[in-house]
Amino acid sequence: MARRVRDEHERFARPSKHGSRPRSKQRPDHADAVPALVTGIDRGRYTLVVDDGGPDEREILAMKARELGRTRTVVGDRVDVVGDTTGHEGTLARIVRITDRTSTLRRTADDTDPYERIVVANADQLVVVTALAQPEPRTGMIDRCVVAAYDAGMDVLLCLTKADLASPDELRGLYEPIGVSVVVTRRDSPETVEDVRSHLLGRTSVLVGHSGVGKSTLINALVPDALRATGDVNDVTGRGRHTSTSAVALRLPVGPDSSVDDDGHDGWVIDTPGVRSFGLAHVETDHLLAAFEDLDSAAAECPRGCTHAEDAPDCALDDWVAAADGETEREARAARLASFRRLLASRD
Repeated sequence: MARRVRDEHERFARPSKHGSRPRSKQRPDHADAVPALVTGIDRGRYTLVVDDGGPDEREILAMKARELGRTRTVVGDRVDVVGDTTGHEGTLARIVRITDRTSTLRRTADDTDPYERIVVANADQLVVVTALAQPEPRTGMIDRCVVAAYDAGMDVLLCLTKADLASPDELRGLYEPIGVSVVVTRRDSPETVEDVRSHLLGRTSVLVGHSGVGKSTLINALVPDALRATGDVNDVTGRGRHTSTSAVALRLPVGPDSSVDDDGHDGWVIDTPGVRSFGLAHVETDHLLAAFEDLDSAAAECPRGCTHAEDAPDCALDDWVAAADGETEREARAARLASFRRLLASRD
């Protein structure tokens, strides 16, 4: 039976004191509402961008309309707003609708938490920022981020920082077989930041990573006006301290060497607070398997109730590896299956 994992706002939702009696008041349709993008949230106030990418692009401040109840509004949401949308100092608009999300990146506090948290909405790509040293990379955390991204229907980019201190080859070998793109940066080669930028242009990307891996430093290099706080790694624990305290969406400049010919920016990067855990209580096996088209097709021959784990009896995925045409193809399939099973195990 599928696990029931609820959105966190349900924890606080209360039944109406009027029971199921329909409302008699006619709600306005807000036909004059203006579309906007949520770029930041601070104590019940939402920073929005109106006319995103247009000639009249501007930043406004808004609050959430009462009729939205406890429905979560998160960074990346596309919303409709009414009221004063001029963006003048002291003005406050009102969010009246949240449009359908194209993707929703979620996590739970741990693997037993019945409530899921929405991290961001409408992102195309999850960028997992991991240091190759100081602090040491934690593949378990990377695996969990990959699982959450695939469950949300997002692409994954693994950004390996501090390559001047350690080789990226081992992590490349682990993640490239499962379709994860890998990009590497070095502290002694600032130009490597442009390699990262080339993977972000034209997209909405959300960056996640442990504290101390260089995520805020990377953001500041990509978006010089961001001024995100940076911190050092503790010499005793090997961990960094949290420097980003809330998610924020930032315009991505195209960079000095870009061939993009526009108004100077193309895409969004969403910085998130450093995370210590990425619970996956909300992820179902079938959702993860669907991210691997070849494995999903092969799994159709599995017996009913197959877990697809390494010790699963009569799993058709093992037959899929054995049926490969040639040793090279067999090794590639074996590596892909091993990576999938590692992701599957991280969820449990």
